[in-house]
Amino acid sequence: QVQLVESGGGSLQPGGSLRLSCAASGIIFNMYTMGWYRQAPGKQRELVASISSGDRTLYADSVKGRFTISEDNAENTVSLQMNRLITEDTAVYYCNAVHRIFRQNYWGQGTQVTVSS
Repeated sequence: QVQLVESGGGSLQPGGSLRLSCAASGIIFNMYTMGWYRQAPGKQRELVASISSGDRTLYADSVKGRFTISEDNAENTVSLQMNRLITEDTAVYYCNAVHRIFRQNYWGQGTQVTVSS
């Protein structure tokens, strides 16, 4: 059974930092592109960042220079370090895993991030 379990969400003021983590089980971790998506109220879910093969990363323009995605293949975890948070970063953040060949797609349950003064 595949499980993606996010942790690290919370509420904080603009300018702060937060680190999200996603623990994956039930998959061969290094065969998947791992990503973080987010969905704000009334908006579509959007890609925040993804990582493949340990070093190929992709970021949404809105988070470039502020967010960093990383993965630990030994621990089967993917993390998202979020710095200089702004109110527009408020959303539910979801961990995602997509098999690089067969395209099986899995989602975590989501973790809330609220940035407010």
